[in-house]
Amino acid sequence: MIGVAVIALVLIFVPAHHQSAGFVFTGTYNSTGFGFLPYVLLIGLLMAQYTYTGYDASAHMSEETHRAQVSAPRGMVWSIIISVIAGWVLLLAVTFAIQNYKAELNSATGVPPFQIFIDSVGAKLATLLEVVVIGAQFWCGMCSVTANSRMIYAFSRDGAVPGSNFWHRISPRTRTPTHSVWLAAAAAFVLGLPYLWSPTAYFAVTSIAVIGLYIAYVAPIYLRIRQGPAFQPGPWHLGRWGRPIGIIAVIWVLIITILFILPEVSPVTATTFNYAPLAVGVVLLYAWGYWMVSARKWFKGPKVQGSEEELLAIERELDRAAGAAEAA
Repeated sequence: MIGVAVIALVLIFVPAHHQSAGFVFTGTYNSTGFGFLPYVLLIGLLMAQYTYTGYDASAHMSEETHRAQVSAPRGMVWSIIISVIAGWVLLLAVTFAIQNYKAELNSATGVPPFQIFIDSVGAKLATLLEVVVIGAQFWCGMCSVTANSRMIYAFSRDGAVPGSNFWHRISPRTRTPTHSVWLAAAAAFVLGLPYLWSPTAYFAVTSIAVIGLYIAYVAPIYLRIRQGPAFQPGPWHLGRWGRPIGIIAVIWVLIITILFILPEVSPVTATTFNYAPLAVGVVLLYAWGYWMVSARKWFKGPKVQGSEEELLAIERELDRAAGAAEAA
């Protein structure tokens, strides 16, 4: 949040020239190769979907969270509200600071936003702003590793991952699932390698990630809607707005999932083809095959592994940490 404020304030007050409101809010540039503007606008909306992911981290960290029944769902909602406000401010600041759209789009740096910084505030100050951006990306990556490792830990504890006994172990020194952390980091590293050779492969990976996340998000929402009045809400919920918001969420995820598997540029060639549907199909086929061949015969749902003493020790440690935080 401080980084967003710094970038926005610098881009508001330092540049000698800003774009007009007409340029920012009504200007249209179409370099996709598609002539049908509504389709291009829908593809453009998907940029937000890359950003609005990660609020599920509140759920993945719930076992390490004080009063998780309230704190986790509240964290999800507030993360969306804060992202909307901060993201909107940042987008406006950067877009108003554009000095030469075409030149910055084809910048020699290969990073148009960085070129916007350079052109609007100078190289030295632009480098400082870029350090802020890199720092934000680093912390975002760390948050992803943290949430991912907790998912691996939870699935492993339930026996749903090959090698579960190894991945769900808790480090006696750090009291964290260290093995899961390293698996999450290694898997992310491997998935990122194709980008060194093919941007197309990278875009496919990001599309797969977003599609997979939103399918996972919407599944429990859909099941909650199906239950209707039989659903028992927790202590923190959306009240009478829960069902209509849930219905809108399901419809929206269906729309964006279709959009994410459509081609993004024209003409469609081997290098511009959207490989996301093939990759998602492989993942879904593997999951279904694993369930039909093996998992359905032994997986009985979530379970808690570990001695009662270990669970009590973890609970005491969390209570002490929560008490110290409240005292501070």
